[in-house]
Amino acid sequence: MAVVGVAVYPGLILVLRLSGKRTLTKMNAFDLIVTVALGSTLATILLSKDVSLAEGMTALILLVVVQLAATWLSVRSRRIRAVLKSRPTLLLRDGRLLDAALRAQRVTDGEVRQAIRSQGIGDLDRVAAVVLETDGTLSVIPAGQGGQLTALTGVAGASAPVER
Repeated sequence: MAVVGVAVYPGLILVLRLSGKRTLTKMNAFDLIVTVALGSTLATILLSKDVSLAEGMTALILLVVVQLAATWLSVRSRRIRAVLKSRPTLLLRDGRLLDAALRAQRVTDGEVRQAIRSQGIGDLDRVAAVVLETDGTLSVIPAGQGGQLTALTGVAGASAPVER
């Protein structure tokens, strides 16, 4: 196991470098699945006597090639992008929580308020928008910096009227 582990480690580093920065950043669901699959494959290589080093490295490379192909296609096709990635969702607009969006995304108003507080903002009326991003983070746009909110293009619920 030690010999295989030492032999696989440089291969894993090479595979991760080839897969690009996306594999190591905040992840959306697709990236998480690929990363978990890479970890599972590595564990199988290390722990299973039935899988040779060559077979394991081939599996790792195959996973990275599939990820690269999927991300390449998602950049070029809206349909593929829609299948692989969720859209960001507007949770608060002009100081008003959007209850339907909160329920649909299973986010509490407390989580939104926490994100707002972490930006040093103490009043919901001082927030133009809060967006649940595809990687699960909450982006807060202060009211004074919202402008025309063109950054909300493509955000689910951004074109809908504000609930009052």
